[in-house]
Amino acid sequence: MTAYDDLMAHERQTRALGQIAGRLAWDQETVMPDGAAPQRAEESEALEHVLHARRTDPRVGNWLDEIDETALDEVGRANLRHIRRRFERTSRVPVKLAGEIARVTSSAQRVWAEARAASDFTAFAPVLAKVVALKRDEAAALADGGDTYDALLDDYEPGATGAELQAMFDALRPRLVALRDRVMGAAHQPAPLKGTFDEKAQMKLARALARSFGYDMRHGRLDKAVHPFSSGSGLDVRITTRTNPDDPFNCTYSTIHETGHACYEQNIDPDYLLTPLGEGVSMGVHESQSRLYENQIGRSRAFTGWLFDRYRAAFGDLSAPDAEAFWGAANRVHPGFIRTESDEIQYNLHIMLRFDLERRMIAGDLAMDDLEEAWNSRFAADFGVEVDNPANGVLQDVHWSVGLFGYFPTYALGNVYAGCLMQALARATPDLEARLVRGEVASVTAWLAANVQRPGGLHEPKDLIERACGTPPSEAPLLDYLDAKFAEVYRL
Repeated sequence: MTAYDDLMAHERQTRALGQIAGRLAWDQETVMPDGAAPQRAEESEALEHVLHARRTDPRVGNWLDEIDETALDEVGRANLRHIRRRFERTSRVPVKLAGEIARVTSSAQRVWAEARAASDFTAFAPVLAKVVALKRDEAAALADGGDTYDALLDDYEPGATGAELQAMFDALRPRLVALRDRVMGAAHQPAPLKGTFDEKAQMKLARALARSFGYDMRHGRLDKAVHPFSSGSGLDVRITTRTNPDDPFNCTYSTIHETGHACYEQNIDPDYLLTPLGEGVSMGVHESQSRLYENQIGRSRAFTGWLFDRYRAAFGDLSAPDAEAFWGAANRVHPGFIRTESDEIQYNLHIMLRFDLERRMIAGDLAMDDLEEAWNSRFAADFGVEVDNPANGVLQDVHWSVGLFGYFPTYALGNVYAGCLMQALARATPDLEARLVRGEVASVTAWLAANVQRPGGLHEPKDLIERACGTPPSEAPLLDYLDAKFAEVYRL
């Protein structure tokens, strides 16, 4: 065997073990008994030690040195790019630190869930302080003298920097705030959907919607979790959602969102299975799929007209008297606390809040004792509403408990990418609206499968979006889309 063959055989086994680690995390969030948490933390730590040892195996460095990249094709060169990047990064992190992060975040996740249920930040703060301290140590090791937050961000959006994202947010904020103010002051205000909605019926509809978007249940499943997420790649891709008897949109759009993630993973070229190219190339690109599925398609006038009939079949008569009122309810702008329930206009403002706070935490400029107050003050300033309890504020997201610092800004970047992709999709699909009216979503998302999803990690994130759209990524298409859509919804 050549050095490249040896390297890829080693990589395949490492990625198989990584999938097992992901399955442990899925189990923990869905069906694991509460009392198993201490043991699961040790199991996660043990597996992370094995993975870290394989990822930093000196043979990987030797193989990389031996391989003649000029003799490889595009796929081979892309595999090397990913393996080298991870090898260099992982080698900077001591194995003891990697294991400790796995152990602490595994137990912290359960502490967070209990604290959120009790709306008690003081119960979570000590373990979050441990997570932040460990992630700061990891960031310092990865940064090697550079920016510590950028070092963490690179795990989720390779090549992006905090400064670039800050510039993007600075460009987004003025038009988003101006549009929100116009919408909030509009004479026409869509009514919310009211009533009590059977949770079993919500889940039945959720499964049907996931299939309609192209999710292959032969290689996946849909379960319930405190915080919806997608897990896995290749032949085993699982999603979760949640239900609320007073708000069926929560279940519907959480499901469509996670289906976007899952379809991305399921549609990657099967030849890339268990290789570096066999997963989504970045979280920004991942979020572009889930946000586009959820919003530009799932909340469009055409699709909600089709969904309106499915809702009536599932729940009976609705407070929305017709499809137009239902479309308004699905796109209603309101000053809510919860990011995952936010409207499209204000969603990025939620992300900017988290982005700023976590950068300060990693930099050491925000102490844990001050985090809740910093959150509440910023929320009041950005949204004009006082946070009523921690579950609706600093405790609402799972991300920090599991150490995902640098993840949040990729949601907003995904929205920007989605704006660009939707523009290209509309150009490529002249009968887009007619298809959505009929609920033919899988045929529409086939364009995304071909142009974004199938390549997996073959291209760098920005390059992939530019190839699909024909132009470099820009926030302008997203802002233009939001202005046009909400002018219609609110009759501005």
